Amino acid sequence: MKLIFLGTGSMQPTRERNLSSIYFNYESEHILFDCGEGTQRQMRIAGIKPTKLTKVVLSHFHADHILGLGGLLRNLEVNGYNKTLYIYGPKGLERFFHNIVNSAYYGNGLKVKLIEIKPGKFIEDNKFVIEAVQLDHSVPSYGFIFIEKDKRKINIEYLSKFDLKQHPILGELQKGKDIVWNGKKITVKKATKPVNGKRIGFIFDTGYCINCIKIAKNADLLVSESTFSVEEKEKAKEYKHLTSEDAANIAKKAKVKRLILTHFSQRYEDEQLLKKEAKRIFSNVECAKDFLEIDI
Repeated sequence: MKLIFLGTGSMQPTRERNLSSIYFNYESEHILFDCGEGTQRQMRIAGIKPTKLTKVVLSHFHADHILGLGGLLRNLEVNGYNKTLYIYGPKGLERFFHNIVNSAYYGNGLKVKLIEIKPGKFIEDNKFVIEAVQLDHSVPSYGFIFIEKDKRKINIEYLSKFDLKQHPILGELQKGKDIVWNGKKITVKKATKPVNGKRIGFIFDTGYCINCIKIAKNADLLVSESTFSVEEKEKAKEYKHLTSEDAANIAKKAKVKRLILTHFSQRYEDEQLLKKEAKRIFSNVECAKDFLEIDI
């Protein structure tokens, strides 16, 4: 499970920060959360092949979060992308997509499935779930919770007593089912131990609201927008964004293990001011930089 921050700025890019985008890899899933202008270039610098992408999730339709999608689609087409790309976004996604792809000639070779987000689960397979949570921004905006399903770790030492090492039947144990091997019953309770799945919260553009706590609750990792310093708290309220202290308070109240701040206003050449403000409230905090990689 890996996160790569491709863009950590907000409305305007700077020399150090591109516009919003986060790449998330979980096993065979390669998911892009938001796609600000210049994202395909950031992917090239980070060594991420765009043709690996399986899904694009758009939090809202503000320019700094979505204007890189047209270029990315063109990139996929010319590089022979042969899967179906699933694109998720708020209500109005089809109109937005139509405008993007018709802003220049893209051809018809790309297979795309458009899915409008509603609150609740919108992606699920046998290993994980992604839930959407409505936020409080100037346009419809969503945050997300990635929930890895609990799994079972095989007790290799115990199974060695049955001369059972690698075999497809072990998959039944991982599903929580007892098995019979060479006439002997092997129980899930003795042959495995439960492992809690990871939980990651993504808070994109929003003013402070109760749903921020919902996204962050008990997260192993919380990625949160932190557009303004507390010195600009009135501006944060006006534009419906979070301050560094807001993000830290959310992390503290929600009992988060680790907090990463991102989406910084271009006015802050040094994000350490925001980190210092947040650390007064929540100790395990860091500020994202473009190309920061997080293994979870």
